[in-house]
Amino acid sequence: MNAELFVDVTPSSISIALLEDKRLVELRKEKSNIQFTVGDIYLGKVKKIMPGLNAAFVDVGYEKDAFLHYLDLGPHFKTLNKYLNITRHKKGVVALHKLKPETDINKNGTISDVLTTGQEVLVQIAKEPISTKGPRLTSEISLAGRNLVLMPFSDKVSVSQKLESSEERQRLKRLLLSIKPKNYGVIVRTVAKDKRVAELDKELSMLIKRWEDSSEKIYDVKTPDLVVGEIEKTSALLRDILNPSFNAVYVNSPEVFKEVQVYVGLIAPDRQDIVKLYKGTAPIFDQFLIERQIKTSFGRTVSFKGGAYLIIEHTEALHVIDVNSGNRSKSNSSQETNALEVNLAAAQEIARQLRLRDMGGIIVVDFIDMQSNENRQKLFEKMKEAMGKDRTKHNILPLSKFGLMQITRQRVRPEMLIQTEETCPTCYGSGKRAPAILLPQEIENSVRYAYEKLHLKKMTLRVHPIVYAYLKKGFPSLIMRWKFRFSMKLKVVPSDSLSFLEHEILNDKNKKVSLV
Repeated sequence: MNAELFVDVTPSSISIALLEDKRLVELRKEKSNIQFTVGDIYLGKVKKIMPGLNAAFVDVGYEKDAFLHYLDLGPHFKTLNKYLNITRHKKGVVALHKLKPETDINKNGTISDVLTTGQEVLVQIAKEPISTKGPRLTSEISLAGRNLVLMPFSDKVSVSQKLESSEERQRLKRLLLSIKPKNYGVIVRTVAKDKRVAELDKELSMLIKRWEDSSEKIYDVKTPDLVVGEIEKTSALLRDILNPSFNAVYVNSPEVFKEVQVYVGLIAPDRQDIVKLYKGTAPIFDQFLIERQIKTSFGRTVSFKGGAYLIIEHTEALHVIDVNSGNRSKSNSSQETNALEVNLAAAQEIARQLRLRDMGGIIVVDFIDMQSNENRQKLFEKMKEAMGKDRTKHNILPLSKFGLMQITRQRVRPEMLIQTEETCPTCYGSGKRAPAILLPQEIENSVRYAYEKLHLKKMTLRVHPIVYAYLKKGFPSLIMRWKFRFSMKLKVVPSDSLSFLEHEILNDKNKKVSLV
């Protein structure tokens, strides 16, 4: 499998696209200043105790209070609270391995036994804010690395069950038990298979140092505030997915390029050359045809192999996917054979769509009815195989007697939704517009406005590729005339993300300017 990662950095956001064998399988779009992401550790304050829910609402600085359930406090909450009290009153690093642990809290206890209103508490984001809900919190603090996950205040070593060899699991467990300090627990990830002690010891030391450097800040933090931020988004994704099949990481920002190169050098020193700086004039997603895949993959209707298609509907409670054979129904194969072929291809596309849109919660799939139990089992096995690449925790049930398959997929962040239908930028949905022949005049007016009213001496004009070809046509072309007329540095770039009659102007900092 050929895996490539593309990172598009703009002043306001960062977009990360993962392609496997040239097909888009994951897409992340986030604002540059986004907060409250999974893994962030905050010093919060208890605002309200809810005995009926056995939970508390905690102020971590978000517009809505975050939710912390008693079962998410973790058995070592008293030790964590003791450590927090010490670090709040003592400047400098507090050695966790020298701290005497407190007794574990009762797993059947109540929230009011351990928390009071106004109490400060160290918490980690377990689920990002979704819809009208605030973040979901946990007090079982963890710091994730490439091979290991560090669990301060615990003392256990666990090994991923995905490692099939019991001998390798035992080797890794004995190894970590011999090198980890007291009061630190460790989870060994699947990628740690066959790793040597020196490499694991180096990563463990790095995670412990990160924890100590971050906890040292607790003394000066004012509640509520961030204590430990999750690592930069690109590096976090690389940490989880980097493998031998990864052959390129393209980044269009020199600053992020250096960050990613340093991170890859830490986790895979021999693979640092896979990180490449994109210097092209066209947007990176346009250059590598990613924008076109986005436009064709996020609609309500998604076509796949042989003319068949999916219809994807989203509701408050669940997601519903309907499988349709389309023009495949005209084939000469029997109904059962045709249904099996369409369903098997649909399973592959559904697994891709779940990753791509990051759909979570309950997903119900209405496959084409099949009578054969053997074929129904084949479909179930195919679905499990297709979902095997999905790192998110999920569960798949066999087909019901109604031909429905139920899937649950862990939801920790808002679902990726991209509008593929847009209001006409010229008529604004009225169905009437000025003649298309006036489009060059409209663009020229925008350039004149940016030059005369906004005083831009250097700008980038983005237009649809067909319009770009028209503007470049002839000698002197319209672009050349505008450059001479306004005496400015004007760069014109084609962009697949724009509709035919749309255009936009960016300033010298690559930021879109308002033309109103």
